[in-house]
Amino acid sequence: MIGIMVEDWQALIRAMNGATAELRYAAPDAMKSFGALARAAQEGNALDGATKELIALAISVATRCAPCIAYHAQGAIKHGASREAIAETLAMSIYMGAGPSVMYAAQALEAVDQLAARQPSLAPAAAGA
Repeated sequence: MIGIMVEDWQALIRAMNGATAELRYAAPDAMKSFGALARAAQEGNALDGATKELIALAISVATRCAPCIAYHAQGAIKHGASREAIAETLAMSIYMGAGPSVMYAAQALEAVDQLAARQPSLAPAAAGA
């Protein structure tokens, strides 16, 4: 199902292929090491290729990396992941994007409370005061 196109993902992949080729030329050792890391992560048989790509896609969404989304969406499709499996993966990514925000918000409030208790002059004004 294709509705309104927000991004031309195939064009993004082509553009990033060119940009990463330039980076391989500019920083060959780092990019060679990155390639080795990518190959090592794909090794092993406990997870199939589709599952590995679904994990990568979820992380891509959570870290807000559009080129990563393009590459790993393509990888998930190539490895046979169904649209339903991809949608469930994306639902988990949404949950994990929001869940950590709740955790950090709780920590931020705790930090405010602790710091305000130690320095009353920094205490936030009470609501309605």
